[in-house]
Parts: sequence; C-alpha cells; structure tokens
Amino acid sequence: MIRRCVVVGGAGAVGRLFAERLLAGGARVAVADTVGPGAEPAGTHYVRGDITSLGARLEADLGHADLVVLAVPDAVALAAVPGLAGVLRPDALLVDTLSVKQPVTAAVRAHAPDVQAVGLNPMFAPDLGFEGRPVAAVVVNDGPQVGGLLDLVGTWGARVVTMDAAEHDRLAAVSQALTHAAVLGFGLALNRLGPDLARIRETAPPPHQALLALLARISSGAPAVYRDVQAANPEAAAARKELAEGLRLLTDLVEHGSEGEFAAVLGQLRDGLGEHAPHYRDLCARMFTSL
Repeated sequence: MIRRCVVVGGAGAVGRLFAERLLAGGARVAVADTVGPGAEPAGTHYVRGDITSLGARLEADLGHADLVVLAVPDAVALAAVPGLAGVLRPDALLVDTLSVKQPVTAAVRAHAPDVQAVGLNPMFAPDLGFEGRPVAAVVVNDGPQVGGLLDLVGTWGARVVTMDAAEHDRLAAVSQALTHAAVLGFGLALNRLGPDLARIRETAPPPHQALLALLARISSGAPAVYRDVQAANPEAAAARKELAEGLRLLTDLVEHGSEGEFAAVLGQLRDGLGEHAPHYRDLCARMFTSL
C-alpha cells in the first residue's frame, strides 16, 4: 500500500494529475517543485527544491517515501537519477512520466539497479483525466511495488499497456511525434498562406475544423512538453523525414500522376489500415457530427 509519496514537478499538469489521484487514495503526498507555493494541489505538502541538487528537506522527504514520481522534463529526470539512487528506501518505487523511455530506462538501470522502477506515459493531455485513456507502462526494474502501482492506475480507469522502452519510443514517434509534426506543419503552412480565418470559420468543412482545433490545442499547450516529444525521442527525426517524404510523393502524384494512380494510392492507404479501417471511419463520422 502506498502511504507516503513525493511527486517531483507536482505543480505541473502531469504532476498534479498523479498527486490528486494519490491524495484521493489516502496517501500523504508531498509536492516538490522549483516554483513557489500555491500551484500544488490542495491537501498536499509543499517542498520547494531542485531534484538535481538535493537539499536536506527534500532529501528527507524522498528518503521516507514509498513512491517517488518524476513528472519533470526529460533532461531534469536524467540529471536527477544518479543522486536518487542513494537516497530512496530499499523498498521504494521510482516512477517517471517522461515521453521518451530509452534514456531514462538506461539511466535507472545503470545508477539504481536495485530500485523498483517503472516508466508511465499518459497518452493524453492531463486535463482529460485517466478514465478510458491509455497509459503506456515500461517496467524498468520489476518488483511487487511495480505490479501494485499498475493495478492502482487501472483502478483510476486507465488502460495500462505494457511494453519495453524501445517499443514505447517507436510507437510514440508515430502516435505523438508524427502526429504533432503534421499538425504543426499544417499550422506553419496556414500562417504562410495567410487566409482570413473568420471567413475560413464560416466555410471550412469538418476535416479543416478538426485540424484547426488540434492546432489550437497544441499551440496553447506547454512548449517544453511538445518540444520534448520531437527533440528527445531518438525515433522522431525519422518520423518527420517520412512525413516530408509523404508530402513530396503527394505533390509528385498530383502534378504528374493520373486519376487512376491517385485512386490506387488511396486504396493502398485504406488497405494499410487493415481491419481497423471501419473503426476509424466510424469514429471520424461521430467526431464530425459535433463540428
């Protein structure tokens, strides 16, 4: 049972998501952050401190914790891992919420091989909540605390999907880096074209409205989070390269190909979705009814 927790970065969106759920479950939750008090969830114990340069108070809280959650940027978590190894209790559980798993998995195994550890990546914006949403889980150093936490996250309504670090980063490059790059590229092109958005809003079909909505959500989010998705994932560059190549192929097809060749490419794309095509076609239809 988790009784005492430290959520590092608990004043941020992802940290708050975990801190609030742990608090609601009856745990004593300390929020450690470099920002001043006031942004942490109500009912938590605030500790101002830098996880990469531990002070006495933060070190004491970490040493008493059953669970330590690193809800911080990738670079901060990687810098913190060596110092945590000698501070955590032998039976404590270390959790990271990073969007890229291979570097942090290697760091924990190198510096804290005896510490139970698991990487979690909520594959959704924190304001959506856990219910019905996927959480990718990478078991770093297994143990009873790991299984207990994954079961707990399941009780929050999440769908826990386990995988290794390499698979996580490959999937994230496609589902996050590629997707965000497509939306951001659309936004950059839109700005260069300079259309009258008021008129666009009056006439835009549902697909365009959906892209505008995605652009508004991403561009209103935390820049560090979206940059980490692109810059920290070693697989992201290849995904962006394929996106650029896809646009080049489309341009060549439109300018030099025939209608039959265009139809053949649409067929290939549809076939690529395989048995999942009906699901996503129906999902799109339901989405468009609200646009």
